[in-house]
Amino acid sequence: MFETFKNRLELTGKLTTITALRISAGRSTEPIGSDLPVIKDALGRPFIPGSSFKGALRSRLESFLRGILGNNPKLVGNPSINDEWSLTSKELADFKMKKLQNMNSLEKENKLHDYIIKNTDLISSLFGSPWIASKFQVRDLTVDTNTWFDQYQERDGVAIDRDTETASEGKLYDYQVVPGGTDFDFKAVVENAEDWELGLLMIGLHQFETEQIPLGGGRSRGLGVVRLEIDKMRWVDVNKNPDDVKKNSEFLLEYLQKIIRNDNTAYEDASDYKDEWVGKLIEHLNTKISQRTDAENAVEQNRD
Repeated sequence: MFETFKNRLELTGKLTTITALRISAGRSTEPIGSDLPVIKDALGRPFIPGSSFKGALRSRLESFLRGILGNNPKLVGNPSINDEWSLTSKELADFKMKKLQNMNSLEKENKLHDYIIKNTDLISSLFGSPWIASKFQVRDLTVDTNTWFDQYQERDGVAIDRDTETASEGKLYDYQVVPGGTDFDFKAVVENAEDWELGLLMIGLHQFETEQIPLGGGRSRGLGVVRLEIDKMRWVDVNKNPDDVKKNSEFLLEYLQKIIRNDNTAYEDASDYKDEWVGKLIEHLNTKISQRTDAENAVEQNRD
């Protein structure tokens, strides 16, 4: 999947907190300070882990695809339950045992690669899984110091006694939040993605752009509403001419020379491709729906 460089999409922008944001570092052991401080870098500044952003995006896209394709682990796996992965460790071990005997190393590698790609669900194909690397990489989102002034908000919380419906004795705590209106720098990269995978990513990012995906804790209480604004989408497609290896090689050499010189013409603006990528996603999903329907009809016919 990554043995040959095919394409690259670079995304940069700002993630703005619309309401206060709470991404906790866990319970503090300090004698003085907040019970639940926010996560901070080595300089004491708040940041949003790339894993938090990526996990929220992945979860939202999983819910969308399950609504379209149903709860089929082969199409949309559940990364939190091993038996609901699209390719379980047992299936992988059985394939190695039964199908890769009496092959040389290169044949085994190619056969295993094809099997993994064929049996990886749509989300894991883009976001990665225990058996396949992610094509989508998100950096930790660092705070824009022009919008953050070394200030946190301290808020109180309390556990409620379910019998008396009043505050439980001794259960008062406080927690930190990053104020609303704080900007974080967003940077992400996608490499060697298929057009439909890029369409899936565009759908997910649009959810962040329209404030549909909250981050962090306390979301049911209004915390964590964020808005993403992407200011640059830089795209390079080395494999524009799949039937002309020489032309692709020349293009790649030219691209490498340009990026060394920091020449912005090495990339093109990807904004014009968004509709095309989403269209490819729709085509891909329609194919999967058709295949699922054919399989279900075949099962019904066998029962009859």
